[in-house]
Parts: sequence; C-alpha cells; structure tokens
Amino acid sequence: QVQLVESGGGLVQAGGSLRLACVASGLTFSRYTMGWFRQAPGKEREFVAANRWSGGTTYYTGSEKGRFTISRDSAKNTVYLQMNSLKPEDTAVYYCSAGLTGTGQQARDYNYWGKGTQVTVSS
Repeated sequence: QVQLVESGGGLVQAGGSLRLACVASGLTFSRYTMGWFRQAPGKEREFVAANRWSGGTTYYTGSEKGRFTISRDSAKNTVYLQMNSLKPEDTAVYYCSAGLTGTGQQARDYNYWGKGTQVTVSS
C-alpha cells in the first residue's frame, strides 16, 4: 500500500521560511516523479514544483521559481520543499504526489497523493 505523509507545515510570518517533507512508502521511490501541489480556500489545486525520477530535472510554477526549491533524498524516500520569502498568498494546503508519467507539472501525471499539510503565512 502506497503512502505519502507530509509534514513541516505551520504558521509563519511573511518573509519567513518553511521546509516541507514528504515520506513515501510502498513504492520504488527512485522510479517516481515527486511533486508538490497546493490548494487555497475556494481555489483549484495548483502545481508548485516537481522533481523527475529520470535525471532529477526540476520544474516550478512561475511565481515560486527562485523562492521554492524541491529536492529528494532517495536514501530516506523523502522529498522536500524548501520555501523561502513566504508571502500571504502562499497560504494553502500543500500536497505531496508521486507519479510515473508526464513531466510532473500536471495533476494527471500523478498516481498517488498525500493528505496535505497546512501552510499559513501571516502578513
């Protein structure tokens, strides 16, 4: 049974940093593209970042590029999202995902999802 468990969310002031972690189990971690998505209240789930299994190519959505960094530790089956210079508009539930197809920039590229971790950025 595949499980993705996120952690690291919380309340932070604007300009602060958080590092999210997602531990994966029940799958061959090195063969999966790992991604982060987020969903703010009243909005659709949106892509944040992805780390492809093949070559480790990373992708970011435009507004987060330069502030967020995705990385993985295959020895720990863990993917991270380092978030710096946080803004109130980054407030959302952040979801970890694992998939085998596509570039990892769309939700349909993913087979498995975590339950999410709340990130709240105060102004």
